[in-house]
Amino acid sequence: MEEMRAREGAPGHDAWPGGLELGVVADQPGLIGEAARWFAARWNVPLEAYEESMAASAGDRRAVPQWLVVRDTDRPGAPIVAGCGIIENDFHDRPDWAPNLCALYVDEPYRGRGIARRLLDAARAEAAVLGRDRLYLITDHVGLYERCGWDHVGFANEEGGGRVRVYAASVSPS
Repeated sequence: MEEMRAREGAPGHDAWPGGLELGVVADQPGLIGEAARWFAARWNVPLEAYEESMAASAGDRRAVPQWLVVRDTDRPGAPIVAGCGIIENDFHDRPDWAPNLCALYVDEPYRGRGIARRLLDAARAEAAVLGRDRLYLITDHVGLYERCGWDHVGFANEEGGGRVRVYAASVSPS
């Protein structure tokens, strides 16, 4: 938990409300197993893919990928309740739109508290640490990302077929 607290005050990493704490998995390699299981349980991506991605940047805050998690320190075991990743490409045909925010998820009991917006801001701050000017994401959703300062920049084709909306945001949250 100390590593999580050490980032407080950095853009996107200020104190979180109600016992919630943001952590960067690269700062805490011992968290890889738990974080990978959490993401795999929420998305249709194999556990091994998350483990490999998280291990690739363990101990290296300037590498892509990066993974952010939010823990509820008021609950026993401080479980992960939200998270997202930053990867080079989220399985679409526009490699020029990189890096990509991916796997944004907030557990249902924690929705409606502004956690997604705070995670989006924290991811933008992480992209700045990575030396990037912009961060992109793909989604089918309309509304949420615009309200959080993201701009719709076009469409991309997913690897498995289908067309998705692409959003971009500067790395400095507004």
